[in-house]
Amino acid sequence: MATCPDTGMKDKRIVVRRLGLCDYLPTWQAMRAFTDQRDEETRSELWIVEHTPVFTQGQAGRPEHLISPGGIPVVQSDRGGQVTYHGPGQLVIYLLLSLRECGIGIRRLVSVMEDTIIELLAARGLEAEARADAPGVYVAGRKIASLGLRVRRGYTYHGLALNVANDLEPFRRIDPCGHRGLEVTSTAVLGIADDLDQLAGELIERLAAALGYVIEPA
Repeated sequence: MATCPDTGMKDKRIVVRRLGLCDYLPTWQAMRAFTDQRDEETRSELWIVEHTPVFTQGQAGRPEHLISPGGIPVVQSDRGGQVTYHGPGQLVIYLLLSLRECGIGIRRLVSVMEDTIIELLAARGLEAEARADAPGVYVAGRKIASLGLRVRRGYTYHGLALNVANDLEPFRRIDPCGHRGLEVTSTAVLGIADDLDQLAGELIERLAAALGYVIEPA
């Protein structure tokens, strides 16, 4: 199991918030406001959310990777990475963390995120892997989870998106994460019966444990 070093801090508690179905833009604005206003006494948080349909471009996003958005809105975000899609049925977890409190750097945090998703899928008999050339999690070459983070003042926001039972068609309107022809998949397509709430609960537990936190309900 992926774990992070013991920073010597006691009472490492993290708040988990289930936000339900939300528009992307106000959620992103709320993440930035939380990050700008917090200090080292502020509890870190994990936000569980589904988004209404939206394409988001990362800071380095190139317009040629947005092929045919149609009626789905496009938001220029401040996370890392290229273009991706969010929609109902996709599990999104935002990590509002203090890197100092976690005792790790951003690259290690990305590895923890990938490893916990891989472990989640392995517990259901699916072999998944991370790729050095394209952050995320893949099953038989098809992308099942995307990652994107931003760090400000030593605090992170944004996070991960795991395809569970969402419509995969919008991914054909883009080059997912900037990779032309990249196929995507979901837990539902791969035969996992667990619903979004079940997978969210377990993934949150795995993330909190890997980062050395005890979950504190909101």
